[in-house]
Amino acid sequence: MIALFLLLSVAHARAVVELKGWLEWVQEVEMRVLENGVVDEVAVSVGQHVKKGDLLLRMDQREARANLLDARARVARERVTGEQAQRELIRSQELFDRGLIAIEELKDAELKQVAAAAEGEAAKAIEASRAVALEQTELRAPFDGIVVARHVWNGAVIYKTLQQEPLIVIAPDDRMLARALVTANVLRGVKPDQAAKVTVNGTVREGQVYSLGVQSVRVELEGAVYYLDIVFDRRTNELLRPSETVQILLP
Repeated sequence: MIALFLLLSVAHARAVVELKGWLEWVQEVEMRVLENGVVDEVAVSVGQHVKKGDLLLRMDQREARANLLDARARVARERVTGEQAQRELIRSQELFDRGLIAIEELKDAELKQVAAAAEGEAAKAIEASRAVALEQTELRAPFDGIVVARHVWNGAVIYKTLQQEPLIVIAPDDRMLARALVTANVLRGVKPDQAAKVTVNGTVREGQVYSLGVQSVRVELEGAVYYLDIVFDRRTNELLRPSETVQILLP
């Protein structure tokens, strides 16, 4: 009975898979501007931690602000025109009820009021579009994270169709990936969301399987190898970088 227990213990111990891997960001977001222009301010540098909504980059906003002011002025003008048309319609309705004008004149007043209302809505749509255009002169952090790369400086002239590389790359750093290369035989024994342990800088972290490779990375003598990713939480005030080596334990 003791011998059987020892055999089972040895078999269980051999079921644990130990892998060597490295760190990667969970994801990277490439930031580009949507309009042509001159960079007025780059507010971040590589390695800087940012909060969601923090300013990353601002283009020259003078033209966009002028366009928005013009759109707002048009809205104001169309509002006045709409109010005048509404008063004319009320007046025409009163005159028609008293039999002082023909039905055609009342219909003309109604058409003018409808046209004025339509012009007012069109002006509001233009104002909203110009407001969006002004917002798009800035790049802001879409989430809490770290600036991974910066390929732009103050005064740079940007053409939206010629941005071969992103201006700024940002990655969330509250979680990290531990990535390893494994064979198909290892992958067959792993399940999505399976618990795993990652040893980073001598400390063990609790993690879970994040993704299982589908396409092979390359083919070696032992066969095709695939990515296996384990996700785990970064500790507060801890700086982890991609390519740092780690150990992965799969029970």
